[in-house]
Amino acid sequence: MFLGLFIKWLFEWETHIVVLFVFLTYTVTGGWRFLRIVWYTWRRDLKGLTFLIYVSVLLKWYRKTGVTVVTLFDKTTKKNPDKKAFITIDGRSWTFREVNEYSNAVANYFYDQGYRKNDIVAVFMESRPEFVMIWLGLAKIGVISALINFNLKHEALAHCIKVSGARSLIFGSELCEVVKESYHLLPTNIILYISGMYQTNNIQAKHLDNILKDYSKLPPRVTHKTFFNEKLIYIYTSGTTGLPKAAVVTHSRFYYMARSIFHFYKMTADDVIYGTLPLYHSAGGVLGVGNVLISGCTMVIRKKFSASKFWIDCRDHGCTVAQYIGEICRYLLVQPASVNDTNHKIRLMFGNGLRPQIWLEFKNRFSIPQIGEFYGATESNANIVNIDNTPGAIGFQTRIIPSVYPVTLIKVDLITGELIRDKYGRCIRCQPGEPGELVGKIVSGKPLRSFDGYADKEANKKKMARDIFKPGDCYFMSGDILEMDEFGYMYFRDRTGDTYRWKGENVSTSEVEAIISNIIHLTDTTVYGVEIPGTEGRAGMVAVADPNRTLDLQLLSREVKKTLPSYARPVFIRVMSQLNMTSTFKLKKVEYRMEGFNPDIIADDLYYLNVRSNSYDQLNSDVYNGILNGTIRF
Repeated sequence: MFLGLFIKWLFEWETHIVVLFVFLTYTVTGGWRFLRIVWYTWRRDLKGLTFLIYVSVLLKWYRKTGVTVVTLFDKTTKKNPDKKAFITIDGRSWTFREVNEYSNAVANYFYDQGYRKNDIVAVFMESRPEFVMIWLGLAKIGVISALINFNLKHEALAHCIKVSGARSLIFGSELCEVVKESYHLLPTNIILYISGMYQTNNIQAKHLDNILKDYSKLPPRVTHKTFFNEKLIYIYTSGTTGLPKAAVVTHSRFYYMARSIFHFYKMTADDVIYGTLPLYHSAGGVLGVGNVLISGCTMVIRKKFSASKFWIDCRDHGCTVAQYIGEICRYLLVQPASVNDTNHKIRLMFGNGLRPQIWLEFKNRFSIPQIGEFYGATESNANIVNIDNTPGAIGFQTRIIPSVYPVTLIKVDLITGELIRDKYGRCIRCQPGEPGELVGKIVSGKPLRSFDGYADKEANKKKMARDIFKPGDCYFMSGDILEMDEFGYMYFRDRTGDTYRWKGENVSTSEVEAIISNIIHLTDTTVYGVEIPGTEGRAGMVAVADPNRTLDLQLLSREVKKTLPSYARPVFIRVMSQLNMTSTFKLKKVEYRMEGFNPDIIADDLYYLNVRSNSYDQLNSDVYNGILNGTIRF
């Protein structure tokens, strides 16, 4: 017996020695770096993994049991029918019961008019509660709403309506003139509805508010079933080329996007969200509105952002959470210091685009306990979140078990955006400190990994790439260049393709090029984004080939104002004798972008958009210095 115990002890002792030897060898040969990563990130990663497991199980259960955004909203309403759901700055408020009744009236009317599951209606109005209640009511009868950017006009507006296949257009009375100007471009058989204070106009539109007064506010009686993985709304995204594309948002995606914010930032139903972002975008219309409909929060809506009123509104309405884009943070910082800067109850601001350079200054000046930066796109399955207040990071990927959430960075040509592959034809993962394009693995049938794409199926092909790491695999291409540090935190670096971001909006260069070419009737025109120190994103700049100097700047200024939303108007113009091209006849856009708008290094004529006179004026050294020091702003 003694001999047996001794042998057992000796065996265990030798095993321990071997384990210790392997551990020391692993550590000495560099394994200490991995152990360091584990030590610093396991709590963060565990929190992310817990949510992934939770939401994956929940989404499967919801798909099996027939849950939708509509049924989740009904549950929220029954829980707190008299609680305020939406509040507007002008003093109007809507309880959950009132939101439910209004949306029921919408559902009952359109059902009586013959609208059925998978029919499409375009909704075009400024941010107000009716915008949400209309698409929610249509969702109750399975109708898909196309949420259209209220800045659009003419060809762009008509395109968005046509590409959606909408039977009807519901527009706000505040946009009556825009619809009137674009009426001749709309589908001839489209039915028009106007919502809001009625205005006399030359277009035949039914007054929806008057119609709804006579309709039942009881839940609609429908004969079909809607499922969690089916379409809820279309949200438009500019993408990298051409006119806006209608991205599909399913019930499950809507839920997942909104619930992620709610969970990771520890929101509760008692939170009051201050929203100045447009409701046609996923930031305001899904992440903000979604936590009203699904989680029972209250949302204060201001139609248009006001830097001078921001903190006053938050204080007066008792807001605890506010949404932002990077531009909003910059605008707030340049405001004069005020007692209102900290006289509020905001404990969380979430959004994207807050520059690392002003992160801590913004957080400290306005006394914001938590900044909830995230990265994602409406149609993307490569979404990441900064859940632990790490300054400058837009999210993270676990470095302990990366396969748990297959979102990664791959090497691309930073000039052309082309994928860089190894000798076996596979893509190369980026190491910490190496910039690369963010991609997400597409797995059909899994809500967190699916790619729902666009209404136009042809557009899907441009966002997918195959044979990335294994034969036949498929990944979503974000089009954005990020960089990861040793702990897996991600930082935004740039955009690939022909898109830039300005005033919180993505601008398609090809769309702007086409419009400007039509206006000035010149052969070669190229649009690109240039950086202005102290601003978010890139400002639009157009280089024009005009050897005979016939460019009419007054005409250009007047027409782009008519045809382009303010954020898409070129801020700078460069007039050249000819545009440089590559050997394959591609314009050297990257070269122009790197040169920027500095008159001291560019011999061509330069002009800038004078926002006071609304004209393009000569850009000289004095103007250039004024732009750099912030005395000339856009």
